[in-house]
Amino acid sequence: MTRLHDLFDAGQSPWLDNLKRGWITNGELAEWRDKGVQGITSNPSIFQKAIAGSDDYTEQFSAMLADGASIEEIYWGLVTKDIEDALAIMRPVYDATAGLDGYVSVEVDPSLAKDKEGTMAAARELDTQIAEPNLYVKIPATDEGIPAIGQMIAEGRSINVTLLFAIDKYQAVMDAYIDGLEKCLEGGGDISDISSVASFFISRIDVAVDKQLEAIGSPEALTLKGKVAIANGVLAYQAFQKTFSGERWEALEAQGARKQRVLWASTSTKDPSYPKTLYVDTLIGPDSVNTLPDATIEAFLADGTVARTIDADVAGAQATIDQLAGLGVDLGAITDTLLEEGLASFTKSFDDLLTTLTEKAETLKA
Repeated sequence: MTRLHDLFDAGQSPWLDNLKRGWITNGELAEWRDKGVQGITSNPSIFQKAIAGSDDYTEQFSAMLADGASIEEIYWGLVTKDIEDALAIMRPVYDATAGLDGYVSVEVDPSLAKDKEGTMAAARELDTQIAEPNLYVKIPATDEGIPAIGQMIAEGRSINVTLLFAIDKYQAVMDAYIDGLEKCLEGGGDISDISSVASFFISRIDVAVDKQLEAIGSPEALTLKGKVAIANGVLAYQAFQKTFSGERWEALEAQGARKQRVLWASTSTKDPSYPKTLYVDTLIGPDSVNTLPDATIEAFLADGTVARTIDADVAGAQATIDQLAGLGVDLGAITDTLLEEGLASFTKSFDDLLTTLTEKAETLKA
């Protein structure tokens, strides 16, 4: 037993925020699972690093190129292979937890983030092509993505909502999930097999807010450094608890509905002066997930603390957010910017990898 198992017993599922073929072929991914990892998340940036930085994909790349596949078809072929293999490795977790965990996430083309119809078509294609019960298709929480998420839930598909920073957007996502479940039921669907998580990003908020606090420079401002992201998460969890309670939710739960668990994302510390497990130790609570880079998992295994902390000081979290506003820092503007920056980063990684694959193809053909 490890601290990851202890964390799971406390109600929070630790997931691994990384995936690469070498881990699949050398058994390391299975070792992570055995240490207590309950699921896996990926995104275009993760695959860009994995594929561009390794020779593990050369054989499949060359075979698909020889068969006449386009560069984008090759990209999705490489990604799909990794996702399918990871799904098989994590399937025992899915079975052992009766579908609570064991999921692997794959993201739609990030360039579709502002295209509702394109997002839905891509999500359907991935869900149909891979067709495993422990697959999550990731959709960004843009204004166009949120109704697409609701429709995918209505169609009985399991979704990981990504790039959430603001509580109002998070509330809209939870509402879309519940609406989707109700529509699925109305259409005669079985909602007991539908699962979803909402990925709420943490550390990037402190990176952005801390810069503004440092610019203000007052003692009051500096005391808030490293506290705002956690406070934002604490209040998001309060919204989660309120939404998934009461008569409307209980009626769905009676039909087999699962809560859309909040998933803490971006939980590695970016400021070296902060404890490596800051965004793990402070956000532990029932019905939640924390997806961690491998280095953060190692740090938590060594020094993490397992205790329910997410609602230990809700009033203090609200006071932190109020104090931030009193200093003139616009958290809403920051979260809007972070969403756009996140989309741009994922799109750049996707485009950069296609460029790398194109150059590799030209070299092989030469």
